[in-house]
Amino acid sequence: MAKILQPNEENLRELRKFLLFGGLVGVPTETVYGLAANALDPEACAKIFEVKQRPTNDPLICHVSGIDALDDICEVNPLARRLAKRFWPGPLTYVLPKKAKVPDIVTAGLGSVAVRCSAHPDFHRLVEQCDFPIAAPSANPFAYISPTTAQHVEASLGSRISFILDGGPCAFGVESTIVDLRDESLPRVLRYGALPVEDIEIELGRSIDKPEPSDDADESVQHLAPGALPKHYSPRTPLELRGGLSPQDLDALADDQAALLISKPSQAVGANVFWLSESGKLSDIAAHLYAKLRELDELGFRQIVAEEAPELGLGLAINDRLRRASFR
Repeated sequence: MAKILQPNEENLRELRKFLLFGGLVGVPTETVYGLAANALDPEACAKIFEVKQRPTNDPLICHVSGIDALDDICEVNPLARRLAKRFWPGPLTYVLPKKAKVPDIVTAGLGSVAVRCSAHPDFHRLVEQCDFPIAAPSANPFAYISPTTAQHVEASLGSRISFILDGGPCAFGVESTIVDLRDESLPRVLRYGALPVEDIEIELGRSIDKPEPSDDADESVQHLAPGALPKHYSPRTPLELRGGLSPQDLDALADDQAALLISKPSQAVGANVFWLSESGKLSDIAAHLYAKLRELDELGFRQIVAEEAPELGLGLAINDRLRRASFR
């Protein structure tokens, strides 16, 4: 099984060497835990796809230490610099034209690369002292629920990797927001995530193109953005998504059906009713979403019936993940 390491300087130094020579490491970010490799080493990145059983047409995100490191791997425009100055380090990923040094396996053969600068202090320390960007998709088997603790990574991939850096529970609990900035005159959201799109629009002083909430994935972005395939973030237990769950709906559940509510109900409920937040605060719901889905997936229910979040702010990302989890 993988060895779980604490984020002290000695361990970070050893992990940098391990990554330099082609190893894979489970790493914390502020969104979810990632499976890290040297992004400029195609053989190491190929191991990511092998370990995750991830299709090679699903590109990887490259993590860099900051704005200055962008020029080394992609073509940077003024809009990318502006948004980086405002939101980096943080849960915002760009898609930009790539430079030739980025291996094709990282970008699924595309002429663009997804890049991010993580705000997690331990991972950021790891990245900034590496002489290479780090490719790090979520550290879970492909299409399964993303991990938000080192123990989740150990449970899913611990037999297939050597080390996991323990940075504690992830603060946001859902993946980064991805924005296509290849044409700075036409920025568009490719994936809702931990940074609300409204914050980006406020910074720009205008609206930007974004996907409509839908049960159907946009085929135009499925292979351009990581995590945009229609089935993703899915428990093994079938999940049904509903607009709301009334007390009558909860009473009608069979014993082998679990209800997953956005917030704690005011009335007494059965042992098969669970919730993501005491208050309904969107940041709490997002932070607990994947851990609760993993918990329910281990309890042997026939079905999970989940309630949608409000379609605004982080609620867009939460519902996006639930829709992909329910895709069959």
